[in-house]
Amino acid sequence: MFEATFESLKQHTCPDWFRDAKFGIWSHWGPQCVPMFGDWYARNMYIQDTPQYLYHCRHYGHPSKFGYKDICELWKAENFDPDALMERYYKAGARYFVAQASHHDHFFNFDSKYNRFNSVNIGPHKDICALWKAAAKKYNMPFGLTEHLGASFGWWRSNKGCDSYGPYKGVPYDGNDPAYRDFYHDNYEHVAKPGEEDVWTWLTPNKQFRDYWSNVMKEIIDNYEPDLLYSDSWLPFGENFESVENKDFQYGLEIVAYLYNKSESIFGENQAVYTQKSRKKEIYEVGTLDIERSQLPDISPEPWQSETCIGEWFYKADMPYKKPQHIIDILIDTIAKNGTMLLNILQRPDGTLDEQTEWILDELTKWFAVNGEAVYGTCPWRVSGEGSSFVIINGFTEEQVPWKNDDFRFVQKDGRLYVFIMSPNPDKTIVIKSLKEDEHVSGVRLLGVGELSFAQHSGMLVVDLPDKLPTEYANALEIKF
Repeated sequence: MFEATFESLKQHTCPDWFRDAKFGIWSHWGPQCVPMFGDWYARNMYIQDTPQYLYHCRHYGHPSKFGYKDICELWKAENFDPDALMERYYKAGARYFVAQASHHDHFFNFDSKYNRFNSVNIGPHKDICALWKAAAKKYNMPFGLTEHLGASFGWWRSNKGCDSYGPYKGVPYDGNDPAYRDFYHDNYEHVAKPGEEDVWTWLTPNKQFRDYWSNVMKEIIDNYEPDLLYSDSWLPFGENFESVENKDFQYGLEIVAYLYNKSESIFGENQAVYTQKSRKKEIYEVGTLDIERSQLPDISPEPWQSETCIGEWFYKADMPYKKPQHIIDILIDTIAKNGTMLLNILQRPDGTLDEQTEWILDELTKWFAVNGEAVYGTCPWRVSGEGSSFVIINGFTEEQVPWKNDDFRFVQKDGRLYVFIMSPNPDKTIVIKSLKEDEHVSGVRLLGVGELSFAQHSGMLVVDLPDKLPTEYANALEIKF
């Protein structure tokens, strides 16, 4: 049994399923997809002159008359087919699946006794999380849930405002309506008074809300028994605190212990993963580090998770998507550094995928059919890679790396080395320089093709590639010793 302390929780071991799965798909989906105008719609529709506010006013009406509660009623998910989607995701390489339980908009995608604004009572009239879990179980895929609720209380202070000019100047937005205070939060303590500057607060000190968060997390763990729980924050409710002695972390510690102990009661040992976003080892070591839209510079001794999206976090009709090569490159760079990648696949309001998303999944399906053995169950090698090109690590920056002929990434499994050729158009002869002189290669196989001719000179491995490569993205070599 784990105790709700840093000392106890840091004794946990990351389960093998997470180390081996390497690639998961995430459904970051809820009422905010209804306008098809991207992430943070529920917040920005209440901030005058933002693009989402302007769209909302001109498409639905002023937020004093037609608020976010009314958007929730419009979300029907009428063509949502979790079984068909899960089949597609599994074929596209996913070996675990994660669903959004609640975003900052305080709408729950599950049946809840604590919040009447949930997908069973309003909108779809379906338990979205339960349906996802049942679909994942058919493919023996570990099932996770993400909670963004912890940041909701301060994040949604915008619904308490009003326009500063125009025909609705001074008219309160519907977040001020006492009849919906339970949904919109009684969060006036986070609202800047006239003449004051807005102070950003991600995790509130409000005790009543913290207790509410804790009750909801226990409800999720008890009812859905997730294999992974993700917090879109530091370990709640600590924020930018230097010391683990800070008592604000106690809520998070209690929930992580609750998650692990629940898993122990089911499996006899903990098989659950908890992720949060503090980069401080003394904090993230209670679980697994999650890094949003970025990477680590090199191999981590502990497993970690990179998370990204094909486009915006919620469906946005005019948002360009990452191309398959970019997604595959992020995956390879992640697993070479002892990470596992979680990819958000966007759904339209009705639950379906658009054609470009289907094409991306089809390309991943073809790539994994050739290269899956170099992904699943692997672990880092002596070095993560070699070459002159590297991913850019700068906040939430994600850029396609212009890989060159000397760029390779490495993983290993069962005594074999797998080398990913990062350039999609490499020279016909490549040179791998990271082997030691006493590491004698007995064979080189290009996945999807077969054995290749090679020569070894003082540790350097020279390999002749065929005229046609099996995929138009990164390709993998199996090196046998």
